[in-house]
Amino acid sequence: MLVINNIKDTFRSFLIEIGALSYFTSRFFKDVFKRPFEFKEFLRQCYNMGNRSLLLVGITGFIIGLVLTLQTRPTLMEFGAVSWMPSMVGISIVREIGPIITALVCAGRIGSGIGAELGSMRVTEQIDAMEVSGTNPFKYLVVTRVLAVTLMLPLLVIIGDAIALFGSYLVENEKGNVSFTLYFNQVFNALEFGDIIPATIKSFFFGLAIGLVGCFKGYYCKKGTAGVGKAANSAVVFTSLLLFIIDFIAVFVTDIFYDL
Repeated sequence: MLVINNIKDTFRSFLIEIGALSYFTSRFFKDVFKRPFEFKEFLRQCYNMGNRSLLLVGITGFIIGLVLTLQTRPTLMEFGAVSWMPSMVGISIVREIGPIITALVCAGRIGSGIGAELGSMRVTEQIDAMEVSGTNPFKYLVVTRVLAVTLMLPLLVIIGDAIALFGSYLVENEKGNVSFTLYFNQVFNALEFGDIIPATIKSFFFGLAIGLVGCFKGYYCKKGTAGVGKAANSAVVFTSLLLFIIDFIAVFVTDIFYDL
């Protein structure tokens, strides 16, 4: 009986949080078109989230390209299909691996940072002070950050994909003596707009999810320093789960269009 009650309480808390996040999202879409537009804060957040995440995304992408090629090459050699390596790696990285891995990295780097930052401001009553002074804290803190993540993540995905493909090329050049021109000609010949456009579109949704969940967890952080840590941690966990759900929906919808 106790276990059943715990399950009910957990499920009820989950539904309440989903409802609160839905209201938070609707409030964001209402305020995003209202004046004043905080362009300076928006640009500052773009720099913080884009430029400062670039090194981590680049290193991650480079290692993904190396590992994917090193792990796949022996299997393709067994079937005599090693010449398909550039095409296979290019499609895999651009269509699926690049966007989701970059989004997960940014969820840990950006989502937790937003949750901790806004949570600290809530705990120290800075958000309350902004409301008292006549400033709209939701517009200044939330809208700018969500828009910045939504804009920056697709750019980070493109850069991460390019670095991952370069890492794959280095392995192919070392193992199979494949030239730079030949490798990337095969990659771009294999890619179609049907691979690039859906991956780019879902990257915007990934960024929107990271920004909304991170801001939601931090903006409504509970009092105390423990609440700040919990907000940052839950932002990463909840965002990671949401990213996989969005990715599944995107793949499902894209597959329907391919069938048509």
